[in-house]
Amino acid sequence: MGRGAYALARVAVIVRAPARWLWWLGLLSAGIGVLVPGLTGRRIGVSAGAALFIVGGALAFRVHQRRYAELARGASRAGRAVFLQDRAVTLRSWRRGRRWWLLAAFPVALASSLLVPAAAGLALAGLGAGLWAKALWLGGLERREGALLWVRPEWVKGSPAGPSVRGYLTTGLAAGDALPGGARRRGGTAKAGGTAVSGAR
Repeated sequence: MGRGAYALARVAVIVRAPARWLWWLGLLSAGIGVLVPGLTGRRIGVSAGAALFIVGGALAFRVHQRRYAELARGASRAGRAVFLQDRAVTLRSWRRGRRWWLLAAFPVALASSLLVPAAAGLALAGLGAGLWAKALWLGGLERREGALLWVRPEWVKGSPAGPSVRGYLTTGLAAGDALPGGARRRGGTAKAGGTAVSGAR
């Protein structure tokens, strides 16, 4: 990275980073949990889990949504001396610091099935679904504006829309190796190791 250059990570990729983990760990723990009668019984547990799935998904989708929109409206164009982080690098960096609490959620959800079968697992799956939906919503913003949203990784303290984030930067839709919404781009323009520099204007 040259003098004055700095790294940028895709906002939508960070948002969707935990979604798959939460979805599959939640479904797995719910599937195992439903085999346990539990204190409340399976019917009540699954009914409660369905409600928690909806509530968790809605919360994950709505939290900071207005802040995301404000940051997107105020985004400025990225300069040429930027280092566009590969999608895989962004996912790996996010998970490296948080994998233990993601993995810890699985046994906790399983243990809760002794009380309310499958409920906690479905709640986890709902959170994953809500984050996935938020990434798709961000993808819609990016398509409408014709620009991808990026953030400096060192500003992200938990959420890419948290108070430590000073603003977003944008590139053209062809930059990097992730599509609007954060999905992997087949035959993307980012070079190996994330060396694409302000990849598309």
